[in-house]
Amino acid sequence: MITIKDFMEVIDYKITEGSEYRWSCWGSNAHRLDSWDGDNDNGYSVGIVFDTKTQVVYEASVFDYKNSRAYRMLNPDFSQAYRTEAKNRNIDPSEATDEIQYIDLEDEEDFLKKTRAIVNYETYDTRVTIPLDLPDEELLKYMIMAHEQDMKFNDFVEMAIKNLIESHSLENVI
Repeated sequence: MITIKDFMEVIDYKITEGSEYRWSCWGSNAHRLDSWDGDNDNGYSVGIVFDTKTQVVYEASVFDYKNSRAYRMLNPDFSQAYRTEAKNRNIDPSEATDEIQYIDLEDEEDFLKKTRAIVNYETYDTRVTIPLDLPDEELLKYMIMAHEQDMKFNDFVEMAIKNLIESHSLENVI
């Protein structure tokens, strides 16, 4: 999970708002900081929810209003508490706004790259990075398989994931 330091650096220390976090899922010490610029057509907003005592970050989010995208990272150790409270409040935990769903990210570097680009009004890669942790023997095996198909390793992994998703989707249809 990103840190408060990561958040502050990516927004260039520009805090525009802050408040207590009003839901109870993360306890009484949860606080929210925000940084925003522009308007709802061309601007952005970046937010972080953290514990004022432990400094644990519970959530980080960025809204790209120009491109109608919202990215979010939920701390996996605490995300179930958030989802439970959202359900109890009859709120879709994936909904960022009425028209926009959150794109949940798991890779800190991916979140920070996207956020940095959005804050600086730059173009960015909208694909989602998925962390992949393979033992060396398996990594070598898959690299050889990619080489045998004359593919870059990343392209090979992307193809494999797409095929897995497609086959899973077909199983649920049948």
